[in-house]
Amino acid sequence: MSELYLTDCYLKEFEATVESVKDERFVTLDRTAFYPKAGGQPHDTGKLIRNGDEFPVVFVGKFDGKVSHEIEIPGLKEGDVVKGVIDWDRRYLFMKYHTACHILSAMIHNETGAKISGNQLAEDKTRVDFNLEDFDREQIRSYEAKVNEIIDRDVPVSIAIMPRDEAFEIPSVVKLKDAFPPEIQDIRVISIESIDRQACGGTHISSTGEIPHIEIFKAENKGKNNRRIYFRFV
Repeated sequence: MSELYLTDCYLKEFEATVESVKDERFVTLDRTAFYPKAGGQPHDTGKLIRNGDEFPVVFVGKFDGKVSHEIEIPGLKEGDVVKGVIDWDRRYLFMKYHTACHILSAMIHNETGAKISGNQLAEDKTRVDFNLEDFDREQIRSYEAKVNEIIDRDVPVSIAIMPRDEAFEIPSVVKLKDAFPPEIQDIRVISIESIDRQACGGTHISSTGEIPHIEIFKAENKGKNNRRIYFRFV
């Protein structure tokens, strides 16, 4: 299966052939631009179209290495040629949130040395978890202005599929070395020019200028050495 979103996050429509259908609901294709739920980013929604008949896609996940599309209406079968259409407004919102999350995470790490332990994107807000003992709320508020300054600078964002050995020469990527099994020889790296380089499988915008300003509206302790920041677009 070819996962088109890995190299082109802006692809809104595509053609594909149905490879399998399970329980009349779960469809795999030979190629897809639908992003499956992973890495804190929600799945895409949209529809598959066959000869004018529409099959809404309500969930997308990755199982045993293949992207599965859950359709709301049964009727597709193996060998069908379909047109996939992404719910672009939803996808584009998550692209902007995901890149903003990378910028904020880079700010936190560069200024405190804290490791980012997780993130979760949603349509109305996003959160970042990080490992830090002290919780300086004034410092956290300063991140908001710094992230917005990077947004205003319209910094380029790029995607590169890199050989494993080359990717592990990047300090921020080598920290995740144990997360990549030996059989993974190519690693996808998201670069925000002069700001951050991270291994990431999610979708991103191509320039920070596409992101609205952020507002950090909540910060809380989530246990020993675990801190959480919530932000949203304004």
